[in-house]
Amino acid sequence: MRKGGPCMRGGACRPGMTRAMTLVEVLIVLVIVAFITGAVVMGSGQLASARLRHSSTMIAGAVRVAFSRATSTSKSIRLVMDMEESAIWLEEGDQPHLVQTKDVTGTGGAEAATMAEKEARAESDRIVKGPTAPRTNFHQIDPMGLVSSDPSKVKKALERGITFREVQIAHDAEPRSSGRAYLYFWPGGQTERASIQLRVGRSNDERDTVTLVVSPLTGKVTVKDGAVALAQPTDDKAASEREDPGAF
Repeated sequence: MRKGGPCMRGGACRPGMTRAMTLVEVLIVLVIVAFITGAVVMGSGQLASARLRHSSTMIAGAVRVAFSRATSTSKSIRLVMDMEESAIWLEEGDQPHLVQTKDVTGTGGAEAATMAEKEARAESDRIVKGPTAPRTNFHQIDPMGLVSSDPSKVKKALERGITFREVQIAHDAEPRSSGRAYLYFWPGGQTERASIQLRVGRSNDERDTVTLVVSPLTGKVTVKDGAVALAQPTDDKAASEREDPGAF
């Protein structure tokens, strides 16, 4: 028997001869590839869903911390949601703050923080041309409640691939999909009505979106599937807020 290749029927061998794959073997390989591809696709969808849920939990936790801290410190607190950075953090006011509705900057009457807010504030003041009350300055605080100038200690990024789709707070005239949104908390144990929509990537599919609905009286956060607009208050809203299941 010669070396260098497999033998043919009858004992004859040809150097360098290789065995071809049969049709059955090709079909088996295709089935395996299809199975692996399907598993990867399904796995990635489940992973995105888990990241969406984790980001929702993180924001709900920040709402609870802000609600409790405003009450315990007797200071105004706000949750900042940066839609460009897909990040959140808490800030503390240097004086009592009353929110202004339909404020042009979106800050609810607080001192402007970003360049876009400062430009909008300057234009508004130019049009009004009248005396204005002192505006509350807010400072970033770390998880321990200490004032911090280091963004890395206070900013919490959403899970990878998760972004804000739309946020509307009670003081906003329209939903916000860019810049920053601010949710305020007061010492008396109250916050604002809010609808915070999170999504996977830039998808506008309802199946890739969840909405966090914030109760103003209790600070309770309810997570709902899909994009849910900010509900207008009704006479029986306060009672129903305390009975709504599915909240964090």
